Amino acid sequence: MRIAMVVAVAGVLMVAAGAPDAAERPRARDVGIEIGTLPTGPLNAIVDVPGVRVGHATVIEGDSVRTGVTAILPHGGDLYARRVPAAIHVANGYGKLLGISQVQELGELETPILLTGTLGVWKAADALVEWQLALPGMENVRSLNAVVGETNDGFLNDIRSRPLRPEHVRAALASASTTNVQEGAIGAGTGTVAFGWKGGIGTSSRKVAAGGATYTVGVLVQSNYGGSLVIDGVEVGPQLPDPATVAVGEATAGDEVPVSDGDGSIMMVVATDAPLDARLLERLARRAITGLARTGTSMSNGSGDYVIAFSTVTDDTVARVDNDDMSGLFVAVADATEEAIVNSLFKAEGMRGHRGAVPALPLDLVLPLLR
Repeated sequence: MRIAMVVAVAGVLMVAAGAPDAAERPRARDVGIEIGTLPTGPLNAIVDVPGVRVGHATVIEGDSVRTGVTAILPHGGDLYARRVPAAIHVANGYGKLLGISQVQELGELETPILLTGTLGVWKAADALVEWQLALPGMENVRSLNAVVGETNDGFLNDIRSRPLRPEHVRAALASASTTNVQEGAIGAGTGTVAFGWKGGIGTSSRKVAAGGATYTVGVLVQSNYGGSLVIDGVEVGPQLPDPATVAVGEATAGDEVPVSDGDGSIMMVVATDAPLDARLLERLARRAITGLARTGTSMSNGSGDYVIAFSTVTDDTVARVDNDDMSGLFVAVADATEEAIVNSLFKAEGMRGHRGAVPALPLDLVLPLLR
């Protein structure tokens, strides 16, 4: 697996394989937390869906830039020529999701999906368009619907400096692989905060039988929201210390404290190899919100909660899954979404940034509560 990390060293930008992977912090299943009863795919990640690729560029510069880009590619071929069925569900629309109207109108995806910080959306989209138009076979293309989602990383990241650059987007796209299961404070999750603790990227998958076949449903999330944290049905939030009282390194004069009041956002990307059209994908996307709800979100006024769902099946001659066979897929996406969010919190290391420090979720306190 490859991760692109972009760091300013002595004023020189470096793009290299490898990035902080929070290796010493476990995923949920590493410590016996198994959400739901369906089996996972072999990597328990969105990349368990055949052909799906994920790449990250982590951007850390000086004391104030903590952001990045995460790229999700439905397959490794020409996405403009071989578009995939897609749908978008908006649970709370306080956000900036580029490309939404064309996906809703046509029910298809023609670019990779990018996730980043709020004020980096337009820069990411411009770089994505430039990258894709330069690909072989795109010489005569005059319309392209870039799909870019965001959450606001403005506590740890100097968001107004708009540090995202084309090379960051290209690095995320170039590093995309079918084995990438990196989670936590990487890529688009570098500067995010969830429930007052360090949020980030998380992923999970489920195998499920539907209509006489077995399919995979994979989910990747960018967690940056709040409420009262619930993990696997246990209300852990009220039993934990206030994140504002948990120091990360030495306190610095002028530090602000992160809030857990619910304002923020979450992006959820759902992939499946089940043959679903746009209508069925929209039904599947809605059920991801069930998994989100289980984690204790307040879905406040300032939270943008979006689900982008796609199927990797592009052959129109393949019979679609019947409505009556969708229930198992609904269970799969809810469970995978919930576990992906938990993984994003478990894997994320504490971080200091632009306005202060955000601690990692204290697993030494959480795990006894769950057992």
